[in-house]
Amino acid sequence: MSHRCKKPPSLYTQKELAEEIGATRRVIAYYETESEHPPANLLVDLAQALKVSTDELLGVKPVKKIKQPDSRLLRRMQQIEKLDAATKRQVIQVIDTFIENAKLKKQA
Repeated sequence: MSHRCKKPPSLYTQKELAEEIGATRRVIAYYETESEHPPANLLVDLAQALKVSTDELLGVKPVKKIKQPDSRLLRRMQQIEKLDAATKRQVIQVIDTFIENAKLKKQA
């Protein structure tokens, strides 16, 4: 069994991951550099946030290769979610227009 934690692919910045699991950015930084191991009580939260098993997180099993969405796009979507309903509806309509336009160009 590996005693070093492996860094799985992440959609989070250190700060975002820390907030997600209720830790500090410093704990995440230590974890990533392997100069420090995350506390045992955070392993399950880390694994859930990163969408991996604790075995994958600890390097016991290899991390499954899953195509991750573009992190920049994901952050934008999270920002859109925080907008008021009317603004969110407008943004979604603009996005839908661009998507429909791209589909039409593909068909041509």
